[in-house]
Amino acid sequence: MAGSEGAIAIPAGETALNGPAVVTPTPAAAPRWQRWLVLSPLARIVIFVAVAGALIFLLRILFISVGWTGKAAPLPQRHIAMFLMQLVPALAAYLFLVYVVERRRPVELAWRKVVPHGLLGALAGLALISAVVGVLWLLGAYQVTGTNEEPHVLRQVLVGGLGAAIAEEIMVRGVLFRISEEGLGTWGALVVSALVFGFGHMGNPNATLWSSAAIAIEAGLLFGMLYHVTRSLPLCMGLHMGWNVGQGTLWGVPVSGNQDVGWLVSVRNGPDWLSGGVFGAEASVVAVALCSACTLALVAVALRRGSIVPPWFKRPRAAAASGVAADNGIQDVAPSC
Repeated sequence: MAGSEGAIAIPAGETALNGPAVVTPTPAAAPRWQRWLVLSPLARIVIFVAVAGALIFLLRILFISVGWTGKAAPLPQRHIAMFLMQLVPALAAYLFLVYVVERRRPVELAWRKVVPHGLLGALAGLALISAVVGVLWLLGAYQVTGTNEEPHVLRQVLVGGLGAAIAEEIMVRGVLFRISEEGLGTWGALVVSALVFGFGHMGNPNATLWSSAAIAIEAGLLFGMLYHVTRSLPLCMGLHMGWNVGQGTLWGVPVSGNQDVGWLVSVRNGPDWLSGGVFGAEASVVAVALCSACTLALVAVALRRGSIVPPWFKRPRAAAASGVAADNGIQDVAPSC
């Protein structure tokens, strides 16, 4: 199908929504019950949660039956079991949601992006947490007191790094942010996903209202805007993993309140608002400030591109003003052939 001169090509499975490209899988001919019970944003989130929950239950039974989760099991087996409990339910449920329910290709999780985007994100995450620790060191709030001869590398990299990054980014950015953005718009989805992500850490050791709010601001907003600008889950996963591994495995700082044996032995000095206290650097105003600066840079990119998605109640007016015929504010774009 030929387009007008200068038109932007939109991949099949995506539509233009007042400028930006947003996944909108609802076919025009779908009956009303299917729109509400299967394809609506809330329904798709519920379907993902139900499938992931069922898979977690089945995997738990499997690992208990083979003895991989008991205290008598070797540590490597227990760590692998924990990693698979993170990876398999989240990834399988997401692929089910995308392929079966939304009936599209997961372009945001394309296999060709996994390695290059993942590595790029990991390097960026390592650099960002290293900058945070460097500032804390300059301010006297971080001090290295020694090294560990046998750091818990496998657990930290596999479970606290890769597993946590994959599962949390799929759930919060791939499902909650992406789907919420279709209805609430970018700003609404950003706030909702950031709050869920931040206060989802409220049950962690040594967590406080401030530490949860700090994670929501520094990580929830940053990861959400990174996904909005790049539409790449591997990039978000890499950033998340690099941050966690650098913080715990390299610099010896508690990760979201969880203290483990890293390469360096460190202590945090000064007031908790500066050092992060026993929760770790994520509860430090230094982390909030540096990550917020990165978030603002991504916001500037999004505003310059015009990719901010308006909420549903502003779309008909925006579409009418631009002369675009819309159904419920979503412009239907036929894939080029």
